[in-house]
Amino acid sequence: MRTPLSIAAAQPLCVPYDVAANAVTHAAAVRGADARVVVFPELSLTGYELDAPAITPRDPRLEPIVEACADAGSLAVAGAPVPGEEGHPHIAMLAIDGTGASVAYRKMWLGEAEAERFSAGAKPAILVADGWRLGLAICKDTGIPQHASDTAALGMDVYLAATLKHEGETTVQADRARRVARQHQVFVAVASFAGPAGGGYTRAAGRSGIWSPDGALLAQAGPEAGAIARAILG
Repeated sequence: MRTPLSIAAAQPLCVPYDVAANAVTHAAAVRGADARVVVFPELSLTGYELDAPAITPRDPRLEPIVEACADAGSLAVAGAPVPGEEGHPHIAMLAIDGTGASVAYRKMWLGEAEAERFSAGAKPAILVADGWRLGLAICKDTGIPQHASDTAALGMDVYLAATLKHEGETTVQADRARRVARQHQVFVAVASFAGPAGGGYTRAAGRSGIWSPDGALLAQAGPEAGAIARAILG
């Protein structure tokens, strides 16, 4: 029988472009979350700076997160630009545990400005943690019903989303989370940037949250950077 899964949606303070500093902050969030899975916002390791250099899973600056995951027994899902073909990088999610990092998912639905620099990912993706199947999504993906449907077709138990919204858009991500939860009967966890996030986002929305398959809110963080929403799924 599948055991309950502790999950946290973190919204750490971000220093734009500074992967090393942000990795240390991510590591502290992992250590403090007391969760098997910790998800971070879109481009959480660089901030929403679309010209930030792409990083690889072997980047030594990620080592503090690897060490924190090893100590806590956690799987962290962090946001970063990663290299792509023909010089066009991807907006991606990195899966990081005590053994290292890998590219887990590449954003499929890009915003207009994003499409000028990045390539879209080709397919949905699933991560598996303790028998739980985690469908992955990044920001605009969550507003595209086809994305959730295609990911659900892979057999997901949780829709794990990394987002960035302006301060006045808190209801948008909550509405999307409830829709996906109810339509596909899955848990939804959304990690949303808070505070300054780069790229003109001086006050991001925060209010990361976790929803049950019936759309009920299980946990929600406040608007401040550093807050964490945590729940146990069972």
